[in-house]
Amino acid sequence: MKNLNILGLQHKTIWKDVNKNLAIIENLLKNRSHDLILLPEMFATGFCMEVSEIAEKGEKILRWMQKTAKDKNSAVGGSVAVKEGEKYYNRFYFVFPSGQYVEYDKRHLFSYAGEEKVYYSGDKKVIVEYRGWKICLQVCYDLRFPVFQRNTENYDIMINVANWPSTRKDAWETLLKARAIENQCYVFGLNRMGEDGNGLTYEGNSHCFFADGTKQESIEDMYISAELSWEKLQEFRKRFPFLKDQDKFTIEANIK
Repeated sequence: MKNLNILGLQHKTIWKDVNKNLAIIENLLKNRSHDLILLPEMFATGFCMEVSEIAEKGEKILRWMQKTAKDKNSAVGGSVAVKEGEKYYNRFYFVFPSGQYVEYDKRHLFSYAGEEKVYYSGDKKVIVEYRGWKICLQVCYDLRFPVFQRNTENYDIMINVANWPSTRKDAWETLLKARAIENQCYVFGLNRMGEDGNGLTYEGNSHCFFADGTKQESIEDMYISAELSWEKLQEFRKRFPFLKDQDKFTIEANIK
């Protein structure tokens, strides 16, 4: 199985300015190509409760993701505020190089900020199959709820894209590491930098943890990259077959 190269952009998101944010990302991606490019939660707007102002741009952002995936011959993933019917969702799009995509709607809405008052919760766990790897999609606050992420599907990577403030960075880093250890998988947590419209600051603090809790990433300013080894993961799971002893409760998942 081929190794998987992932690049994450922990850029400074400009509050509710889609055009500027997409231009920043395009500039950061010049002359860079990876198997998978990741962008933070609501990467084109910031984590915003004024949903009617930003969700109308959801289709435009998805089209941009599709074009970028095709141009880079890479998968592209990140979350976008979208409107579907009369409902709004915080939606993780995983776009394949072909332009086809899979979507995951954030399950755990951040009640501390009132997210559940404007967005609807997703009801399915979503696992993507890409280049032979099984990838579990998660968004920010999902990280705090291990039952939902329990690795009963034998997935290989958990991706969490976030807007996680610097005041709670210790919790972010600890939970990412814990999820990797308990699920015996790679965990790639991508967070943003900068300041949002509510005065919260973000320092990035993005990480990639291996199944034993060790860090695997290379960080350079707004870039975080990691090369994930299939062979190393399988050898580790064979040596420490802890998943077979886990409790039997399950969450229904869509594998696509």
